[in-house]
This record gives sequence, C-alpha cells and structure tokens, in this order.
Amino acid sequence: MRTCTSSSLCLVLLLAIAGSNAFAPQQFPNTVRHSKTSLNILDDPDPTKMARAGAKYKPGGADTEFARRYRHLVGAKIRTVAEAFAEFTKEFGYTINPLYKNMMTDLVGTTHLITVNARFKRDELWCLGTMTTLELLLKNYPEPDVKKKIIAALFKSVGMDVGEVQSQAEVMRQWVQGQTKEDVEAALQGQGDSPLAKIAKNIKADEFWMYSRFFGIGLVKLMEIVGIEMDKDEVYPVMEDWMSNKLGRSHLTAGADSDLFFRVKDKLDMMETMMKEIEIREKKRMAERLEAKAEAALAAAEKEKKMQDEIAAEKAKETVDA
Repeated sequence: MRTCTSSSLCLVLLLAIAGSNAFAPQQFPNTVRHSKTSLNILDDPDPTKMARAGAKYKPGGADTEFARRYRHLVGAKIRTVAEAFAEFTKEFGYTINPLYKNMMTDLVGTTHLITVNARFKRDELWCLGTMTTLELLLKNYPEPDVKKKIIAALFKSVGMDVGEVQSQAEVMRQWVQGQTKEDVEAALQGQGDSPLAKIAKNIKADEFWMYSRFFGIGLVKLMEIVGIEMDKDEVYPVMEDWMSNKLGRSHLTAGADSDLFFRVKDKLDMMETMMKEIEIREKKRMAERLEAKAEAALAAAEKEKKMQDEIAAEKAKETVDA
C-alpha cells in the first residue's frame, strides 16, 4: 500500500483522524423513567430493603411495555466491538493506511454499538447520514479503490450489505431532489407516502424509537439538498424545529451532532484548501527548478558550441598559414 508522501496530504488525514472519534455516539436516553419502586428505594436508605429489591430483579420481568417488547432478547448473544473489528479486518483483507487506523476503529465501534441496540431500526435517512459521514471522512483516502473496500468491510462487520445501504440512501437522496424545505417539513409531519413520511410515521408511533448520530446527519444532508445554507448557525434552528415540532422528539442531541458535523467539516475544508495551496507552490518550485536546469543546459550547449567554433577557426587558420 502506498504511504503518504505529501506533507499537505498528511495534514488533512491527521485532521480527519483527530475529528473522527467525535462521531462516536453519546449514550443519552431519549427519556429517563423511574418507577415508583425505584424512587421509594432511593428515598429509603435501608440497605436490607435495597438488597431484597435487588434479589427480586429479573431481566425482562418488569411489568412495563418496554420489558414486554424486548424480554425475548434476555440472554441473547451480543457481538462485542472486538468481534466486529475482527470481522472488519478479515473482510477488508489489506493493511489500512496508518493515518486512518484510529479513525476506522472508532467508526467500526460506533456503528456496531448503534446497530446492536435492540431499539435500532435502519431506515433510508439513517443510511443517507451514514454514507454522508463516510464520504466526508474518507474523501481524501489515498487509494479510491481501497476506500470502497473499507466502506464495504465496515458494513459487513455490522451484518449489513453495503449495496443495500447505498440503495436505501439513494432512495432518500432521489426523493428529496427537487423538493423544498416546506415539502420536507410536511413529510416529517407524516403527510403523504414518501420515504421520509413513512419514517416520520414510524417514529411517532414508536414510544421507544432510538435516535442516533447518523440519523441527525441524514437530516443535515436533507437540508443541504433543499438549499438551506450549510452553516451551523443556520442549521441548528432548523434541526430544533424538525426534531421537536415535526417529529416530536428532543432536539438537543441532534443539534449538538449537527454542530459537531460542521466543526469537523470546516476543519477538513480548511486543510484541503491549504493542501491545494501547498501543492500549487510545490509545482511552481518544481517548474522553477526545471527551468533553471534547462537554462543551465542551454548555457552549457552554447558554451560547447562556442568552444567548437573556436577550435574550428584555429584549425582553419593553421591550414591557411601552412
């Protein structure tokens, strides 16, 4: 595998790695619920009572809708992050560029932890956000063909097919083309039968729907396509409105995720601009060096010609004298 040979490219890649782990999901629940029993235990510091309550605990045995929905998963074998990364390494089959190793470790772990959650449901918007994130973080990977293998191995490591994810992302991308902000907002309210409207209806109907960072980035991508200015101060109020008023969910984590997305994107854009400027200067210096070599060669040729002319003239003179 080729290694980074340009200091400018290294700067870009290092920045991508530095910002990549910021995309790891923060584990904040959508809502926090306390049962009366748990509150009573906290109010009563009696350790004996707390011990008895703990002894009675049975996974999935609570008389709640959440427990009833997911109790069939009690005791299920859940793959670890280490197992997911081992699958990624096996599927990739190459030595990943050292500058990207930490970033991919974070991305594999992040995606794994999202997808093994029982509440996770993959949809077109999540796929669009995931592909947008990968396009941003891997766009300067030195070998484009290897980059495709990285993306395919990432999804394989979490039990997904890259073609299916890309197809779902493209469904959302194609639908939003030509739409307006008002059209998107109507769909987020569940109006119509578009892919986004179906997602919104499912969210509203599911008390335990799980937000993840890639879903939020998918919303940011929708904003970009419908023409909303890609500035964090412009996007945040839209994100707040879409999450809180249109979907009926908390906007706080999504707003923080959109801010983070723009911080990483701005740094990458800045470093890419610097890289281009450095490459232009390097090409200019190379052209100057080549010009200097050409001038030196021309001067040497002229000097050699002058010397040969002088030798020929001297020989001719000797011939005349003879």
